[in-house]
Parts: sequence; structure tokens; C-alpha cells
Amino acid sequence: MPSIASAQSVDQRPQQKAGALSGTLTISVTSSLAVAFGQIVASFHKANPRLKIRLNVGASSTLVAQIQSGAPSDLLAAADLASFEKLKASGHVQVVPRIFARNLMQIAVKPKNPLNIKTLADLARVDVLSLCNRSAPCGVYAETVLRRARVTIAESKISRGADARTTLNAVGIGDAQAAIVYVTDVLAAKKRVIGVAIPNRSNIKAMYGVAPIRGSKMSAAVDAFVSFLLSRSGQAILKSFGFLRA
Repeated sequence: MPSIASAQSVDQRPQQKAGALSGTLTISVTSSLAVAFGQIVASFHKANPRLKIRLNVGASSTLVAQIQSGAPSDLLAAADLASFEKLKASGHVQVVPRIFARNLMQIAVKPKNPLNIKTLADLARVDVLSLCNRSAPCGVYAETVLRRARVTIAESKISRGADARTTLNAVGIGDAQAAIVYVTDVLAAKKRVIGVAIPNRSNIKAMYGVAPIRGSKMSAAVDAFVSFLLSRSGQAILKSFGFLRA
């Protein structure tokens, strides 16, 4: 079987006609995708009005733990491919995930950038830097960015958020002076924060994957949703929220 990180599955099962889908489709979705997936689900539901769709939102690492503990889920959309490796090892995923979007990291600061943060090195000056938990993909990516830039921040100056949204919110409410989050998080926050770009040499391109969970009884709905996610319409919605093409 090909490595999860190096190939994509090709589903050749016949597709069910639009509008014929029914039941409840449960999608576990990483928090950085929550807003975009809300619109994607709304568009998909218009063509499948009899299908109920439930979004379970959280950090990718939390969603993996929930699925491994038996929480009901038909589909996982995660901010990394390592999540699928873990689920493959535990027998909860059997197919190669489809990569459907990419993202970049960015520094988030308060409006008008009062501390004049211009580079990753400037983060050493802040009293509190907000990062995601080390187990979450956004935490792993942030640590990689700092390491590539050869910037060391004392752990005593770091606050940890459960996921990308809570990490960014720490800046918005004043609990931290800066954060390292996804570009899309900064865009979604609108006027609550502004973004400071991270140079390509230090940045990392996050890959978002999607795959069905073993034992799901909603295979037709799963296939249809993934097809829509990868379609021009689905990709256009993701692009409007700042995600890069797969």
C-alpha cells in the first residue's frame, strides 16, 4: 500500500445522484477550516437537502484522539498528514487521504502593531507569545518556523492554545501580544488582529487532507462530499477564505 504522505487515493465507486443522499454525515474538521467548511457545507446541502451534516470542530490532534476513542465520525479533514498516519496505525483509516488545500503560517499582532513586530526575531521582545499546543499541527508548524529562523522563545513567555482559533483569540482579547497561526486565521479575524508575513525561507506550507473513517455507513455521502470539496466550486470557496490550492 502506498505511503499516506506520498500518494492520493482514487475512488472509482459509482456516485449517487445529487439530491438522493439522506441520513446524517458527521465530519470531524480541524478548527482552522471551521468557517470555510460552514460555507462549503451550506453549498453542498443545497444539492442534497435530505442529508443532515454535522461538523465536529477541534484541533486535528483532538479529533484523532476522539476517533480513536470511538467517537462517531464519517470523515476527517485535518491540517496535516501525520493525523492520518496515526489513524492508519490504529486501524481507523484504510485509504490514502486526499490533499485538498494548503496554508501558510503568519504572525498575528494587535491592530496598528503597537510593538512594531516586523520579523520572527522581534517576537523575543513580546511579554507573551501565543502558540498552539505542541500536539496540534499549528503548534508543530509554529515550532518549525521558529527553528528555521533560529529564534528561541523561553517557554515562560509562551501561552498555549488548544487549537488555532483559541491561539489567535489570545491576541484579540489581550492575553498575548503576538501569535503564530495560519494566514487564514488572521484573515478570518478581520479587524481584531493584523498579520505580519513570514519569509518563505522560514515558513512552512501546511497540507490539509481528508479521508473516510473506517466503519462509516455513509460511504455514498462521504464520496459525494469529498468530490464537491475537490471540485471547482469547493476549491473556489476555500480560496475565498485564503487557502491555497492543493
